Amino acid sequence: MTSFVSHTSVDCSDAYELSEFWKLVLGYVDVADDPNEPGHEECMILDPETGHQLLFIEVPETKTVKNRLHLDLRPRTGTRDAEVARLVAAGATQVADRRGIHGPGSGWVVLADPEGNEFCVLRSPEELAGETA
Repeated sequence: MTSFVSHTSVDCSDAYELSEFWKLVLGYVDVADDPNEPGHEECMILDPETGHQLLFIEVPETKTVKNRLHLDLRPRTGTRDAEVARLVAAGATQVADRRGIHGPGSGWVVLADPEGNEFCVLRSPEELAGETA
């Protein structure tokens, strides 16, 4: 017997605001019949293509240390750097720049959402396809 991931939960101080940020980042949508509205303590969003869900749950504690679990994102189209610029304009903060860690054109950028949860932006499939062996 094995298990499957039902959804990914994110502790936060404002479930609605953080779910709105991540909908913009990922293209997720509200879950039908979920009360995703300002002031609600739990907000679930859904990837309309895969069905993956993110649940934002309000907790009294603030984030104090680096995440032990984080999302690695790959832009569907375009470039990593264009996606980083889009996400920073949407409210993310750059935490670390690891673009050159394995040589020119490689690596990733570490960002944080408006509540400080880190996530990484990797190179896009287009950029990876342009690599020579």
